[in-house]
Amino acid sequence: MSNIAIFASGTGSNARKIIHYFSRTESPVHVKLIVSNKQDSGVINIAKENNIRFQIANDENLNSQSFINDLRFNDIDWIILAGFLRKIPGRLISNYKNRIINLHPSLLPKYGGKGMYGKHVHQAVIENKEIESGITIHLVNEEFDQGEILFQTSCKVLINDDAHSLAKRVQQLEHRYYPLVIEKQINKSRV
Repeated sequence: MSNIAIFASGTGSNARKIIHYFSRTESPVHVKLIVSNKQDSGVINIAKENNIRFQIANDENLNSQSFINDLRFNDIDWIILAGFLRKIPGRLISNYKNRIINLHPSLLPKYGGKGMYGKHVHQAVIENKEIESGITIHLVNEEFDQGEILFQTSCKVLINDDAHSLAKRVQQLEHRYYPLVIEKQINKSRV
């Protein structure tokens, strides 16, 4: 059994898909904790609906030893970032080396780095007249969006796309592939 904590800041659509995927009775992965940096984020409601413990974390306590101790106390094996809009501090990364997975809404290394999230990414893709976009799932290191890439897949950027329409298609890829890649990486680590 592997316990995961999902870190999210927004509505939690990816968190919901991950929870649903791993709620299968035969799954050896269990979503044990939801962490958000926003008290009023939608992901908190998803945690409540699914009877999953949740915690609010700010920049200060994310970097604290007590936060790491709390994750250990809850037997958290993996951290899954699902739209978490805070940089993960080095202390947390070193305590979960190669066990923090992030989802980014572009084909890295393009459109990654500080400030490149959500609509900002999609707008930049449109403005630069890219012919494709997609998702990248990667391990987290101390540099924004530069960890080892585990998976990428793409979709076409249509001539009449705006940031909103492109975001919808990219989100479909996120929902379809993120749980599968998480499961594959966790299973791979057991070998």
